[in-house]
Amino acid sequence: MPKLFKTRSTLLVGATALAIAALAPASAEVVVRGKEGKPLDEIRRAPASIYPDLRTIVAQPSPSEIKPEFLGPVVMLKSAHIDLEKGTATLPLRKGKLKNGTPVWFIITDTTDENLSNLHGVNYAPKMAYALTGKATRRATIGKDGEFTFDTGSVDFKPVLGVTPGPANAPFPPAKFQPGSVGDATYTPMVYVENSSKSVILNAPVVSQATEAELNAMCDGNVDHSKVHDKVVAICPRDETVTLSLTLGFTFDKPIQYLSTEANNPLVAALENATFAPALEDLPFALEDASPGESAERIVVVVNGPTGLDNPHRQGLVSALTDGRGPLNILGGIPTINLDYSPMWRVFPAVWTDEAIKKGYRYRMTSALQAAEMSTRGFLKSLDGGDFRAVGFVVNCPVVYRIN
Repeated sequence: MPKLFKTRSTLLVGATALAIAALAPASAEVVVRGKEGKPLDEIRRAPASIYPDLRTIVAQPSPSEIKPEFLGPVVMLKSAHIDLEKGTATLPLRKGKLKNGTPVWFIITDTTDENLSNLHGVNYAPKMAYALTGKATRRATIGKDGEFTFDTGSVDFKPVLGVTPGPANAPFPPAKFQPGSVGDATYTPMVYVENSSKSVILNAPVVSQATEAELNAMCDGNVDHSKVHDKVVAICPRDETVTLSLTLGFTFDKPIQYLSTEANNPLVAALENATFAPALEDLPFALEDASPGESAERIVVVVNGPTGLDNPHRQGLVSALTDGRGPLNILGGIPTINLDYSPMWRVFPAVWTDEAIKKGYRYRMTSALQAAEMSTRGFLKSLDGGDFRAVGFVVNCPVVYRIN
């Protein structure tokens, strides 16, 4: 089995100045200086990967180094090595197999057991325990050699990812789309470990089912996306690592970076560069985020927000399809901010009304509370013109890093 990374992540920012500050003891006095030798302001230029959408971040060291709920950056997925300039996270690559011997290469991002989450440097997501319904969770056992054997679930990585926007005056919905990877009827990233006394469920997205030799041939950086997940930018079984691109979003007015790995709808999967996993249709839903039986959290996906790369309020699917940047989705509770985190997010599409657009009320929302407020005022609707609500789409988005 792959070796575990150290639980303290390394942040690669610019000339690594922020990483040095982050790793320094809390009691040490650290002064990070700019190119001219002057001390850096608390507010500094954002790294290249997010700069077009977010111009400033909080410099380290920060109060969040003492208490995560305070201002400043917080690493959620501590097994990850994060490169903020490139907008990527490098994770331990784990090897398993199906019962027929087919290799399964996967990552672990969340568990339902707090001790195991701390041990492996992944997110604690107790709400995933409610996912043990229908096909939403598949089974696996761990052998004496530590290798996972999955009962079912296979992913075809051969499809070519493609999204063709609609006409210029209506780019969404896309004219054509194709997810770059498709799971079979039994594939899901939710995995129940049958021979664990803790009855643990893991969030274990599959990133490849190629042979070890095929993947080791990619260690030079030439990734073949017909054999790996479309979010993979580097993979190397020899080094036991896989690097995936991150997505910028917001939660309770704080910018975050997260992974997008699966969705239960082919259009959502194509837009997120994720695997289409129809088995996630069986994921249970309740009326409230914290209700017993609710396994997912809410994510607000703006459809027709402001556009233009220079627009500080740029946001939404229309912008993503025309401006070439991410949609800047709004996530609900995450660790350090709320108790109801789950990597499974139920999608609330948000469409600004003609009245809101005419009156100039559209802006970049950064909190689900803002979306609720705009919905209550009648300025946000759902895709069909009805009430702002969840529509049955689910996307797997483990949170990696809270930027501020």
